[in-house]
Amino acid sequence: MLVLLVAAIKKKDAQHCRGVEINIKGVNNNFFVDKKDILNSITAIETEDPVGKAIGSFNLKQMETALQRNIWIKTAQLFFDNNEILQVNVYEREPIARVFTSSGATFYIDDELAILPLSEKFSARLPVFTNFPSDKKVLSRADSSLLMDIRTVSLALQADSFRMAMIEQVDINADRLFEMVPKIGNQVIVFGDASDVEEKFNKLQLFYKEIMVKAGWKRYSVINVQYKNQVVAKKKDAADITADSIRTLQIMQMIVARAQQQTNDSLQLIQQQDNERNTVDSTIVQQSIERDDSAQPSNTYEEPKPQEEQTTNLPALRSNPATGNVKGRNVKTMTDPKPMQNKQQPKITMPRKNVH
Repeated sequence: MLVLLVAAIKKKDAQHCRGVEINIKGVNNNFFVDKKDILNSITAIETEDPVGKAIGSFNLKQMETALQRNIWIKTAQLFFDNNEILQVNVYEREPIARVFTSSGATFYIDDELAILPLSEKFSARLPVFTNFPSDKKVLSRADSSLLMDIRTVSLALQADSFRMAMIEQVDINADRLFEMVPKIGNQVIVFGDASDVEEKFNKLQLFYKEIMVKAGWKRYSVINVQYKNQVVAKKKDAADITADSIRTLQIMQMIVARAQQQTNDSLQLIQQQDNERNTVDSTIVQQSIERDDSAQPSNTYEEPKPQEEQTTNLPALRSNPATGNVKGRNVKTMTDPKPMQNKQQPKITMPRKNVH
């Protein structure tokens, strides 16, 4: 039996490779490595076309190690089947969030918290987190813990289409807590840390459905969901109107800078894909961005209202058809004296765009 086994191995090694079959696994939506890239890597490792080479001349272990040097490849498995076909099974890393640091650097992370660079092939539509405190390759324990919180919040956002449709981006404040910017309205959603993520998102969704559709999108300046079993909503006052104008300008500058960066990435991709049948003038994209940047914002003004803070225990939010009031287990309203009227100041509003 030993002699037959050795003879079979020698016979198989003497046969020649008839083809290469590549299977990419581990991704659902975003593909940063394609079959052509993997085949080119194999050809570079073997220094020639692998088809037609003797099977015994392949060092499969060395090929697996070389493929795994690609940051986007998690693992690689290579073997020959009974038909002398080289089977290449590649498990790709899939990003789950895009992170912008406070210094302006940006990167992806996957579910294993691996830091991944941007790709020239594809730009993923993922939750965006801004103001991450570090852009070092080796993170401190506090930064690693914050990155774990980003993973938790990002996966919770992607688990529901309503959340992805409502949240524009997630800011990290000085206390390493999350504040979310919605796509509709000028509210700041104080989310807190990554604990009780599902409960917080459920409270936010209930508040939007039961309160915001009746009160209007411009009534509240802050929606705080970090407290247990309640949502604290703060109505806009004169100070909030001024703060909204300043925040709108800051968001505008950030969006313009991010759009310019994504435009540069798109121009590089367009130039790579351009051919004789499909020619693209890159100045068209650049002029379009410039027109968007030079667009004048509209000026609107709302009469300042008394500052109020409304605390609503959730669930069990209901409205009384006769009075139009909202009922709950514990509803408190605190009203301050009416502030002095200030001179009218134009409030700058800006159309929001998805720049992921």
